[in-house]
Amino acid sequence: MINIREKYKQLIQFVKDAAPFNPEIALILGSGLGEFANSFVIIKSIATSEIPGYPPSTVQGHQGQIHFVDHRGKKLLLFQGRIHLYEGYHISDSVIPVELAASLGVKKLILTNAAGGINPLLNPGDLMIIQDFNTLSIKNDLVKLFGVGSPDMHDAVLNFPSKGIAEVFNSAFLDEDVETKRGIYYFTKGPSYETPAEIRMMKISGADAVGMSTAHEAIYGLVRGLDVGAISLITNYAAGISDQKLSHQEVIETADLAKVKFERLMKRIIGLL
Repeated sequence: MINIREKYKQLIQFVKDAAPFNPEIALILGSGLGEFANSFVIIKSIATSEIPGYPPSTVQGHQGQIHFVDHRGKKLLLFQGRIHLYEGYHISDSVIPVELAASLGVKKLILTNAAGGINPLLNPGDLMIIQDFNTLSIKNDLVKLFGVGSPDMHDAVLNFPSKGIAEVFNSAFLDEDVETKRGIYYFTKGPSYETPAEIRMMKISGADAVGMSTAHEAIYGLVRGLDVGAISLITNYAAGISDQKLSHQEVIETADLAKVKFERLMKRIIGLL
């Protein structure tokens, strides 16, 4: 079992000392969605490269910035970029943003990501509320974080998404006239995209979308006692669903096209939290 708070004690203290306030809501922004941070008046920004021991982000669309924002009286913590397992990091590195948020007193955590659509009812540009995760590929990694047979981990997953956040999501989608789509997110470690045969297997298992982040962040946040919810922006069809070749550039381009809808919805969610 890994004690992340002890492992990253210096890192956490550095951010605590630099924080202009204690945030109540945290958002981790996925691939291509980082520009959302620029739609706010930012009180203070910290480059993750300045934080001792903070893993550098190496992926396009993840800028490596932590922003403190006051939005209409709501104190926000925005992570413009995340830490992926496929960048060569340990799972304990990948949940640093969540641990930072919890250590700063955050009570509500919203996770976003770019995902490939498996369900034929999901199209590029759709926003999907994540209802559950398939985390078979990181079960052993999660055990190392929480301990064998941890009741906290099992109970937390059963209560995802947190009831209050699920209700806010439903209201926000309705208020902004965004079609509500829900589904199961299949987590893979990456960095390679899936084969058509793998996507067929995921579809049979009940998966609606696939991606390389979020699942372990959500579970860690729940175990830390946060209310957690997650939304996927469907940026492409998964392998074999269409004839188009998969690329990270397509992810970025679709995210850019959907950014107005995404910003409207996320600001409505923040207002309702």
